[in-house]
Amino acid sequence: MTLFYLVFGENQHNHIQAYFSICSFLGQIQAKDKIYVLTDAPQFYQRFGDSIKVVVLDKPQLDAWEGPHRFFWRVKIKALEYICRAEPQDDIMYLDTDTFLYGSLPALQQTLAQSPMMHLHEGALAQLKSKTERKMWQQVGQKTFGGVSITPQHGMWNAGVVALPANIALSTIQNALAICDDMLAANVTRRLIEQFALSVALTEAGTMQAADTFIGHYWSNKPAWNDAIYQLVSSSFLGNRSLETDVQQVLAWDFGQTPIQQRIPNTQVRLKKLIERYFPTKAIAYIQP
Repeated sequence: MTLFYLVFGENQHNHIQAYFSICSFLGQIQAKDKIYVLTDAPQFYQRFGDSIKVVVLDKPQLDAWEGPHRFFWRVKIKALEYICRAEPQDDIMYLDTDTFLYGSLPALQQTLAQSPMMHLHEGALAQLKSKTERKMWQQVGQKTFGGVSITPQHGMWNAGVVALPANIALSTIQNALAICDDMLAANVTRRLIEQFALSVALTEAGTMQAADTFIGHYWSNKPAWNDAIYQLVSSSFLGNRSLETDVQQVLAWDFGQTPIQQRIPNTQVRLKKLIERYFPTKAIAYIQP
């Protein structure tokens, strides 16, 4: 199996999340398995040495992957296509940085060998309730994109994990790319196009399985997880620990200690902004050079 991450930009939160996620897999990975990181910041991955393969992406490459419609998240589908071509004999799995392996990797690999996988099923697009999802269904329902007629049964899957058996990987990703590009050409609302294009293409390719029983995805509670991961990384730096020791630390991690989901009410967010507006920080001082 080939795992890979797509991480670009200078935001160290994302790279530190990737470090933690990679360590969670290194604790169970076999010699035949591979881990790629596609990034424009290779300096953040030197500690892994030969444990992973780093592919450096420059701005012209990323711009080309965005395509003629300049869609940022088209890059994810193109990265999937790149890995499919680089490792055509392997089952492949894309992972967002804010993920970690907590289940059995051999059991995950056994499931993936038979079925396409994404993180979890969020529901049929026609039945989802957010403003964006309702608008998207109005734009795509009963229409054809990439040769696929979108029906009320087509679901939205969380794209924090995207995984495919080797024998259908490249063709499925090419279908996802065609669906994505057709939706962009039709001016479908952009925010969820990449996610839905992958959901449709993988559903058309086989019986989908959810990866959430193996992989945690803390997209809705990043601050708490970032704090916990920073403690691991800072103590590793200050204590001059080895990568192997960090892998063992993550292997023994109590993943049930921090919630992976946390919904902050909109009222709380609005009140915080209101308080900051009417009671701004004062008495700010700087060292004078």
